[in-house]
Amino acid sequence: MSGFYLFLTIMSAVAAIVFVALYFVDAGYGKFYTPKWGHAIDNRLGWVLMEAPVFIAMLLLWLYSERRTDPTRLAFLLIFEIHYFQRSFIFPLKISGRGRMPLSIIVMGQLFNTLNALMQGGWIFYISPEGMYPASWLLSPQFLAGTAVFAFGMFVNLQSDDIIRHLRKSPDDTRHYLPRGGMFRYVSSANYFGELLEWIGFAILTWSWAGAVFALWTFANLCPRAARIHSRYEQEFGDEFDGKKIKCLIPFIY
Repeated sequence: MSGFYLFLTIMSAVAAIVFVALYFVDAGYGKFYTPKWGHAIDNRLGWVLMEAPVFIAMLLLWLYSERRTDPTRLAFLLIFEIHYFQRSFIFPLKISGRGRMPLSIIVMGQLFNTLNALMQGGWIFYISPEGMYPASWLLSPQFLAGTAVFAFGMFVNLQSDDIIRHLRKSPDDTRHYLPRGGMFRYVSSANYFGELLEWIGFAILTWSWAGAVFALWTFANLCPRAARIHSRYEQEFGDEFDGKKIKCLIPFIY
C-alpha cells in the first residue's frame, strides 16, 4: 500500500513539472504540430497507437484480478473504458485532413497511459480495501454525483470535438476557423473542459487518490495548451474573438 502511495506522489510531482514545462514548450501535435519533434505518422494511426494501450492494459488488469466480478468495480471499469474506446477507436476514424503526429509524442502518450492504467486499475482491482466498494456504493452520493459529472463532461467533449471536426469544408482546407456553439460560448477549449470534467467525475465516483491524481494530470496537461490556443485565437481572430468574455478552460474563471 505504501509503495502505491509513493507511486501516486511521484506522479503528482511529475504532473507539476509537466504543468510548468508546457507553458514554455508546445507539445507538437494538432494545432502545434512541428517537424522538430521528429519522424511523424498519420494522425489517425497515431491516436490509436497512443490511446489504445490504456484501454488494453485496463482490461488485462481487470481480467487477472480476483475482484473482476465485483459489480461496483465492473461499473468503474465500464465508465473508464467507454471513454477510452471512443478515444482509441472511434475518434481517430472521424479525423479528416492529412495531419501528422510525431512518434515522440506517441511514445510519451503511451508511457503515461500505461502508468495511468496502473494507477486506476491498480487501485480499483488490487490495492483498494476489498470491502471499500460494496454494491451499495452504486447508490452512494459519490458515485451518483461523480457519474453525472463524468457523463456531462463526456457530452461536452464529444459535442466540442464534433464542432471542431466540421469547421473545415474539405480535407484540403488548411485555414483556421473559430469554433462556435456549445461550450465554446464560454471557453475557447471546450473539448478540453469536457475531458477535465470527465476525470474529475471519475475521481469523485471512485473517491480515490488515484482518480484525483489522474484529474490533476489532465489539468496539468490541458491547461497550458488551452492557454496557448486562447492566445492564438486572440492573435488570429482579433475583434471577432472576445478573449475577456470567453475563458481558456474553465467557464467564468480561467
